[in-house]
Amino acid sequence: MNEEDIKRKTLERLQGQNHEQTEEMAKKLSSQILDPKARERLYMRKTAKPDVAMQLELYLIQLYQSGQLRGRITEPQMISILQRMNAKRDIHIARK
Repeated sequence: MNEEDIKRKTLERLQGQNHEQTEEMAKKLSSQILDPKARERLYMRKTAKPDVAMQLELYLIQLYQSGQLRGRITEPQMISILQRMNAKRDIHIARK
C-alpha cells in the first residue's frame, strides 16, 4: 500500500467522523508525535496551505496508528516529509 492509498483510506475514514472530533484527534496526536518545532511548522503550513496541512496530518496519524513512528518527529524529518509530498504533486511535461 503506497502513501496515496493510505491518505485516501484515512481521509475516507475520517470524513465519516464529526469534523470537531477529527480536529481534536489531530491536535492530540500532533502534541504526542511532533516535537515543538515540527508542530510549529505544521501550524504555519495550516495558515499558508490548509489542504496540504490536512494531508500531512492524515499521513502522520496513519503512521502513528500503524505503529510506524519511532519516537517524535523532528523539524528536519517534517521538512523531509513535506518535500516528498511536494515532489509527488509536481508534474513535469517534457516536449521533444
